[in-house]
This record gives sequence, structure tokens and C-alpha cells, in this order.
Amino acid sequence: MQSGNDWFVVTFFIKANMNKNYFFSINISYQSYQSHYSGSANKVLVVTECGLKIQLPTSRFRPFITHSGIKGRFQLTTDRDNRFLQLLLLG
Repeated sequence: MQSGNDWFVVTFFIKANMNKNYFFSINISYQSYQSHYSGSANKVLVVTECGLKIQLPTSRFRPFITHSGIKGRFQLTTDRDNRFLQLLLLG
């Protein structure tokens, strides 16, 4: 016989796994990033590997800027309500 606590743990586990992951690649030179996104533009539009268009604030990419720009494959994780959780550089 299961206790009420066991049911809560299972329910929490199911809800915790409702995060969404999106994968996309970016290749923006440093000069291009500076000229387009340091002024009035404050959003970057990316197209995921599944073809979905997602807008992200440019500030989310600041940790990934190098002297070469922003390059690599990224994983965006959102909660079930599409609120930002994390952005990872995969390679």
C-alpha cells in the first residue's frame, strides 16, 4: 500500500520533467554582434533545429561572447510555461 508521500514524490517528478529543451546553432562575428545588438536591438531571433523561431534577449548571450563573436551549438531550457531556465553552450 502506497502512502500519500509516495504519490507526492511521483507527482513532483512528473512535473519536474516538463521542462522543454530547444537546440540551435549561432555563428555571429564579434563586429556583427556589436553593430546589431549593442544599440537599439535587444532581442536575438534564433531558429531551432526543429524549425521553431524563438526570441531571446541579447543579454542571455553575453556570457558566450568571445573575441571571435558567438559561435556554437546551444541548448535552451524553459519551464512548461516557456519561462527561461538556462542557456548552455554545447560546442
